[in-house]
Amino acid sequence: MAGRTRKWLWRWRGNPLRRHDDVLEAWLVLAVWVLVAVGGTVAGVLTAQSADGVFARQRAGRTPVRAVLLADTPRATAHSYRLLAAVRWTAPDGSVHTDKALVESGLRAGAEVGVWTGAQGGLATAPPSRTEASAESALLGAASAFALSGVVWGAGGVARRGLDRRRLAQWGEEWDLVGPRWGHRTG
Repeated sequence: MAGRTRKWLWRWRGNPLRRHDDVLEAWLVLAVWVLVAVGGTVAGVLTAQSADGVFARQRAGRTPVRAVLLADTPRATAHSYRLLAAVRWTAPDGSVHTDKALVESGLRAGAEVGVWTGAQGGLATAPPSRTEASAESALLGAASAFALSGVVWGAGGVARRGLDRRRLAQWGEEWDLVGPRWGHRTG
């Protein structure tokens, strides 16, 4: 190894053995790496910001209200501790609503439970907290970055395989031209 030097960027250097496909492959590899690094980062950041905006709108558009349980709920079984039960609540505009919501088991009729309502006063799921929203936004951003990177990486691999097949075909054609000039064949 002491006498060997490394050849950085060998595919772009002037070399009589360099083929056009080698230069194409070098540019392809560079483009794939740039798209993975830059495109993946941009996709991840944009997805995370978009998801964070959706979660912020959910927090702004949903309101916690107190509802009254209309019937007793049975005690918890081994499989669930929350179940659907009929509840009644008054919306901020004064209208009274009745619907089914997930409540804890073992409650008596008339007990107050907390539910979330949407802009029209109907039941909605609880919006994620800021911490939950941040974690989920980060996870969605990372998934988006990895997905884009995987697609780019795969497309680059397919293109490189195509270049390899073309080089092998060219090599076979050249060998068919040179092979007969060799007088002695083994086998």
